[in-house]
Amino acid sequence: MAKSLKVYQAQFGFYDSVVAAANQKAALRAWGTHQNLFAEGQAHVATDEAAIAAALSQPDVPLKRAVGSTDPFGLKPGLPHIPDLPPSREKKAARRQAAPATAAAQVVRASPKPAPKPQPPPPDRRRLDAAEAAMRTLEDERHRQTQAFEQRRTDLARDVAEAQSRWNACRRTAEKDLDAAAAAYRKAGGND
Repeated sequence: MAKSLKVYQAQFGFYDSVVAAANQKAALRAWGTHQNLFAEGQAHVATDEAAIAAALSQPDVPLKRAVGSTDPFGLKPGLPHIPDLPPSREKKAARRQAAPATAAAQVVRASPKPAPKPQPPPPDRRRLDAAEAAMRTLEDERHRQTQAFEQRRTDLARDVAEAQSRWNACRRTAEKDLDAAAAAYRKAGGND
């Protein structure tokens, strides 16, 4: 009997992805993530019929397509389309100079522009860099201490187990000796 599959959809970077899976956990596993994208609202049940058909044709295999694209979902999606960028400042300036100047435009150009405000120097990062380095050193030291404590805990547990084993063996021997001595005493006519 074929298992019941649902088709789930999520966005990863520049790509939309769909996968047909038995449940959300299986979908996350197919996408290779341990993060619960469904709880965070980043993944949902797919509603696009073409996406559902494509995913059901290859169960448990994530299929992709570029975000915003109407291309079909597939194993090797095409590159995302990048819209034309707005013209750069240099191009705009060249167009303004090439356009015929009107009297109003000449007046605007003739008026003096206010001097740009001097930019303050960039803030000094030295104190922040030193604090970050100190924090990294502190965290590294804590990590080393934690590892040392864990090793000591493991060694101590091993020592306790070995001591318990020795004690159990010694107790068995002592009990046998006690039983033998009591039997010999009774045999010799003694009372307990």
